[in-house]
Amino acid sequence: MANTSDEVDRIVEAWIAQRPDLDFSPLEVLSRVDRLSRHLDRARRDAFRRSELEPWEWDVLSALRRAGEDYQLSPKQLLQQTLVSSGTMTNRIDRLVARRLVRREADPDDGRSILVTLTDDGRIRVDAAITRLVDAEALLLDSLSRADRDRLAGLLRKLSLGFDA
Repeated sequence: MANTSDEVDRIVEAWIAQRPDLDFSPLEVLSRVDRLSRHLDRARRDAFRRSELEPWEWDVLSALRRAGEDYQLSPKQLLQQTLVSSGTMTNRIDRLVARRLVRREADPDDGRSILVTLTDDGRIRVDAAITRLVDAEALLLDSLSRADRDRLAGLLRKLSLGFDA
C-alpha cells in the first residue's frame, strides 16, 4: 500500500505532540495550499519562459487576448485587470511596445484616449504560453479525478470569495 502521508502530516503530528491544545486543521489545509502554490509558480514561470515572456508580460498580454477579437483594451481596463499602479502600467506598455508585442492606437470613440492592441507576435506568444500553461497545470492535477478537481475548485472558489469581496 502506498504511503499517503506527506510532509504537512509529519509537521502537524510533531506540533500536536508539542501543543495538543491547538486545532491544527487550518495548518493542514493552508500549508498544503502554500506548497502547491510553489509548484504552480514554477510551472507557470517555465511555461512563460518557454514562450519568451516574463510573468508581468503574460498578465498584460493575456488580458488583451481574453478581450476577444480586436484584442484591445484601454490602459485603465488593463490597470483593473492586472492590479498595478498607473505608472507601472505605462512602463509595462512601453516595454511591450518596444518588443512589438502590443501597439498603441488612437481610440476611435475618443480622440484623446489610446487603446493598447495585441500584435500578431503578441497573440502567437500568448497562445503558445496558455497552451503550455494548461498542459503544465493538468500535470500538477494528474492524480485527481475530474470529479475531485471539480469538488476542489468549488471549495477553493467558496474560500476565495471571502477574500475577493
